[in-house]
Amino acid sequence: MYNPGVFPPGVPLSKRLFDLVLAVPAVILLSPLMGLIALLVLFFHGRPILFRQQRAGYRGQPFWIYKFRTMTDARDAQGHLLPDAERLTPLGRFLRATSLDELPELFLVLSGKMSLVGPRPLYLHYLERYSPEQARRHEVLPGITGWAQVHGRNALTWEEKFKLDVWYVDHRSLWLDLKILLLTLWKVLKREGISQPGHATAEEFMGNLRTEKEHS
Repeated sequence: MYNPGVFPPGVPLSKRLFDLVLAVPAVILLSPLMGLIALLVLFFHGRPILFRQQRAGYRGQPFWIYKFRTMTDARDAQGHLLPDAERLTPLGRFLRATSLDELPELFLVLSGKMSLVGPRPLYLHYLERYSPEQARRHEVLPGITGWAQVHGRNALTWEEKFKLDVWYVDHRSLWLDLKILLLTLWKVLKREGISQPGHATAEEFMGNLRTEKEHS
């Protein structure tokens, strides 16, 4: 399990300090809001309050990501989970539309496992599906928001997202991070790109598996 500490190896000190200077006061100021959201999730969704899942982080190392839970555990007669669209509640839709479900990730920024800005952390099993160029998105810490998120979020195709992620890797700077954070606030207010057309969030990335099937 990736356990980077306060100052993760390979992360520029200037970027780490940038994250801490913004994340520490954000956690303090938003703690009452996070407490309120936790109570609402407990009331409408029950336990657990947080969604917990392993994702691929810096250099593809696994880590646990935490979000406020936006879906119920409703199942069909056979005990299988219902599709995401059927389990996503009105509260969950609101939390996703406003990105409030992401607030617990601020604590992952404090721990050094995430940054405020960077490619979004995705499923571990996607690692084997990336092309070598797409895999470069793991050359930096994953972020709460990123260049792809302010250019369409889930309304983009996976290929478009990964091109934007790699562009960020090649052009990253503190000024770019600040620009992305300001654009994120604007996008959240406009509630753009929350989901892909026809999906509750985003379709699964098939990558190399899809290519292999097309040539088989």
